[in-house]
Amino acid sequence: MRALVVNCTLKPSPAESSSEVLGSQMSTFLTENGVTCERVRAVDHMILPGVEKDMGEGDEWPALREKVLDADILVFVTPTWLGQHSSVAQRVLERLDAELSETDAEGRPILFDKVAVAGVLGNEDGAHHITAILFQALNDVGFTVPAQGSVYWNGEAMHTTDYKDLEQTPEKVSASITTSLTNAIHLAGLLRETGYPASS
Repeated sequence: MRALVVNCTLKPSPAESSSEVLGSQMSTFLTENGVTCERVRAVDHMILPGVEKDMGEGDEWPALREKVLDADILVFVTPTWLGQHSSVAQRVLERLDAELSETDAEGRPILFDKVAVAGVLGNEDGAHHITAILFQALNDVGFTVPAQGSVYWNGEAMHTTDYKDLEQTPEKVSASITTSLTNAIHLAGLLRETGYPASS
């Protein structure tokens, strides 16, 4: 089984990123449970605006798209800015829109039988709102969301402590990582064995 962690931080490598920390923790859990996992920091790649699979010269999305298609589980991590998901996260969602017109040999959307979970971080509120947006968009293009399939952390309002600055991972966050990814692995395994039927 394969997983891809897409980190939608606004900070290019090698800058420290709370989203990178959470993505690494989720990746570690997956690896320890037998899942081959790769991490991508989307901002490090030239993802051109648009809703096509390939937007032409300079577009690095096609290579990232192949990683999405190769994965059974997509872990989508975004920071919170002004109560919203990052612009990088929005760009990735918009590029995934192209998959609505892609089907397999049975006529099913090409992202059927793949599972998506979300990670949201911020020292401000917005996690539930962002998770709802991510899950609606990812489900629209064909991903299945497992039970309690999100992990989030909100810092204290009006303070500047980031997730990456914490001395240890909060117990509730650790529990959410375990639950969301255990369920994701279980669901992805079921879908590998018996995928969704063709509708026609």
